[in-house]
Amino acid sequence: MLRRRRTALVLSAAIAAAAPLLAACGNDAHPGAAAVVGGQRITVAQLENRVDEVRRAQRAAVPDDAQYQQVLASTSSLTRDTLHNMVLDRVLHRAAQDQGITVTRKEIQRLRTGLEQQFGGAAALETDWLQKYGIAPKRLDDNLRLQVEAQKLAQKLGTSTSEPAFWKALSTASGELNIDLNPRYGSWDVQNSSRVDAKTPWVREVTKTGTQQQSA
Repeated sequence: MLRRRRTALVLSAAIAAAAPLLAACGNDAHPGAAAVVGGQRITVAQLENRVDEVRRAQRAAVPDDAQYQQVLASTSSLTRDTLHNMVLDRVLHRAAQDQGITVTRKEIQRLRTGLEQQFGGAAALETDWLQKYGIAPKRLDDNLRLQVEAQKLAQKLGTSTSEPAFWKALSTASGELNIDLNPRYGSWDVQNSSRVDAKTPWVREVTKTGTQQQSA
């Protein structure tokens, strides 16, 4: 079950949405960082910008206030899930680099064209990726690049994305990158290449979007 879930995260970007922020102190070792991956910071501001992109796209797609509130309620972990995706993207890219894998613009476009035909057009594809996986339309091509990268990595390893050999490569890449998450977002499980929640029941969660709406 765990491997099936992780595979969905890579191949389907199965990250659904919302924007909870934790009312806790940041990581003193990396102030302002949501995570440090391979010595490079993913800043809190970058993470929040990604979440805002999804929220704006969701709001544009669901103008009705009551329905939008339902979207917010059903996507209550967007911030942490988005960070998971941002880190996992870098892990996958590192694993692909280790195998000498590159992805061309033509390969991305070929995948997108096929998906657009399957879903009935570009708008329908973007809507489906937003609703199911929390991917903003402007990030769709970036996500498709990762799908191609994952497929090519599995092929290079002589396996599939659901098999242990594939996830072992991601685990190796996770170790190489020395991933350090800000404790407010949990920690990174190197073996499973997955974010896990910290055991901090005293930390209070605050929904950013809800706070903004109340003050409006």
